[in-house]
Amino acid sequence: MKTALIAMSGGVDSSVAAYLMIEKGYTCEGVTMRLYHNEELTCNFKTCCSDQDVADARRVAARLGMPFSVLDYKEDFDEKIISKFVRTYEHGGTPNPCIDCNRFMKFDKLMQEALSRGRDKVVTGHYVRTGFDETAGRYILKKGVDAGKDQSYVLYQLTQEQLEHTMFPLGELEKSEVRDIAAKQDFVNATKHESQDICFVPDGDYASFIERYTGRKYAEGDFVDTEGNVLGKHKGVIRYTIGQRKGLGIASEYPYYVVRLDVEGNRVILAHDARDIKGEAESIPGKHFENSDTVCGLYSDTLTATDINLISVPEIKGEYKCKAKVRYRHKEQPCTVIQTDKDMIKVIFDEPQRAITKGQAVVLYDGDIVIGGGTIN
Repeated sequence: MKTALIAMSGGVDSSVAAYLMIEKGYTCEGVTMRLYHNEELTCNFKTCCSDQDVADARRVAARLGMPFSVLDYKEDFDEKIISKFVRTYEHGGTPNPCIDCNRFMKFDKLMQEALSRGRDKVVTGHYVRTGFDETAGRYILKKGVDAGKDQSYVLYQLTQEQLEHTMFPLGELEKSEVRDIAAKQDFVNATKHESQDICFVPDGDYASFIERYTGRKYAEGDFVDTEGNVLGKHKGVIRYTIGQRKGLGIASEYPYYVVRLDVEGNRVILAHDARDIKGEAESIPGKHFENSDTVCGLYSDTLTATDINLISVPEIKGEYKCKAKVRYRHKEQPCTVIQTDKDMIKVIFDEPQRAITKGQAVVLYDGDIVIGGGTIN
């Protein structure tokens, strides 16, 4: 008998994933992870991890005739996701909690739960595909068919063991097809809105969330240019990220961008983008970029990343030519990757990239296949 544990968020994607697994002949069991209560995080929004989400998941499970239960992972989520989220901002980085949640919750805690229940597979509603490379003897992760919904970037931390025991039935489908299936099955959530990027900060005001969570106010400090000249006052370093332009409140002929966060000195360093200064710069790449004082760190062609995970290969040998993206919505760019240590890679882009940010992930691709990735430092 083929068995599967379905991670059900209460949304349409995981609901259709459950339906498709049953159609494949699997005996399925649905679970919802209770990661937090909005009320406990003093959040006024009720759109994420809510009682309604749990109720929707339960109703879909009942309609599909499969058992359903709720798993309380609030303590683990607070320790491994929220606390890390806060620490990263406090140290001048920009975290990606969705990657951490997938890594530590869905494909760690949930995998353990599935195996303890004797389930063969863990199933989620992510838009990715998997396979097995017979030549390399390794499981691989591939982009989803729907380019607009592809979620391979946030799943680069999957291990070989996890890929062996995981299925993603939506990987070959377009989002519109998923909606159609849900409607035909008369699922209660067939037209439900998309979930938020950061589920525990649904209003997007992460700085206010951090202040509520820590009970602290983060001190004001100086905005300075790259020569140290004071340009104004910032409202706390945690409120800024590399590449940010809006919300600075600095009057200037050309817009300023955040290019560095000096946490120790409580300063936010700003600079112009050469492309904004008409007549002074025609392009970013090449020698003009290298010699220009107007970009001042907003662009870089090199990064290092640690805490790496490699999927399609066991290690990177020599100079590896591929493509990489440094943000979820970043278009992949040609690069050369060198593995400098067991847990570190150096990525050299063919052309400088804008706003490479500490704390975000760099993910490497060979066509549709995810090579691996790591955390930018």
